[in-house]
Order: sequence, then structure tokens, then C-alpha cells
Amino acid sequence: MSDHYVITIERTFGSGGKTIGINLSEELGIPCYEDQLLRMASDYSGINERLFAQVDEKLRGSYITKMLAGFPNINRIAQPKDKNFVSDENLFKIQAEIIRQLASSESCIIIGKCGNLALKDHPNVVSVFVDADMNYCIENVKERLCVGDTEAERLILKTDKYRSDYYKYYSHGQEWKDPRGYDLSLNSGRIGMEKCAEAIKNFVNIKLGNVI
Repeated sequence: MSDHYVITIERTFGSGGKTIGINLSEELGIPCYEDQLLRMASDYSGINERLFAQVDEKLRGSYITKMLAGFPNINRIAQPKDKNFVSDENLFKIQAEIIRQLASSESCIIIGKCGNLALKDHPNVVSVFVDADMNYCIENVKERLCVGDTEAERLILKTDKYRSDYYKYYSHGQEWKDPRGYDLSLNSGRIGMEKCAEAIKNFVNIKLGNVI
């Protein structure tokens, strides 16, 4: 068994999942990757980072339209000569390959990006979903973005919708919030972000055998 481990965190908007991941990164002394993955995928493929940003946890076009076209094979990466080289699906595959390479080389935390799907066959992974009730998320978004209640709720619903569609498409129909898709599901509004981080650390040691 490898000495390193990976924590993947999927999160609803405003639940604090990203903050929990960053705090864990600092406490554990391991890197935390989110937006950095877009730059790394761009460097790896030569595709402009702007294109990765356009499909960052979202689908261009409707989920239903893409679903009717058939779920993608998320393993084979298209080559530059292929017509699908800069398709949504290939951009996802390149990003997933970066996540797999990181998991094979170091301990780290992956925020979003369907990290648990990319690493479903990797042995040293703890997958986490962080959620919270709407009022808690609204207050966090209001404080972070300096918006009112109505705009905060609109942003939460919009963001969670495209993250959910993105996950469902690349997981071949699994529901984003289904706890059966994760090792650990947490409600940050009930126990707080600090205790969520503590629970994740404890679970890592339970599943992987005191690696922390």
C-alpha cells in the first residue's frame, strides 16, 4: 500500500467544502487542488486554459441533450489530430488524467472536478461530500460575495444545478448528492467546518489505517 493518500471533496455552493479542504491542506501539510487543475490540464495538453474554465464542473449545452447522445467513455483521451480534441468530454478526460497522476505521486486534496470518479479505482482515496441547509449556505455566500439573500439563493441554485448535471453525466447517471457515491457525507451547517475537518481526518485513519 502506498504511503500517500488523497481526499476528494464534492460540495454544494456555500457549504464551505472548499474552505474545509484548504484548512485540511494547511493542517496536514499536503497540497489542495481546485482551480490549479485547470492550468495543469492546459499545460499537459497544450489546450488554452480558457477552454477548461468554460467547462469547469459544467456542461456546454443541456444535460438532457448530451444524455440523449449517450454517455462518454471517460478513459480514452483524444489526440490533437482527433476532431474531438477540445470537446467537453476530452477536456474532462484530460483533467481526470491530471488527477490520477497527482494521486499516484503525492498525498493531496482534490476539490470538486468529480475527483472521486477519476479515482474510483485508486486504493488510497477517501471521498467526501459536504452539504448544508439553504439558510446556512445563503449566509456564507452573502458574506463571501457581498450580495443579498435573493441573489445568494439564485447563485446557489444555479451553481448546484450545473455541478449536479456535470456529475450525473460523467458518472453515467449517478446522483451528485447520493451518499452512496461517497465514503463520507457531512452537514457543515450542523457540525461546523472545523468539526467537518476533524471528521474527515478521523475517517481517513479509519479507512486507510492511521496514515495521518
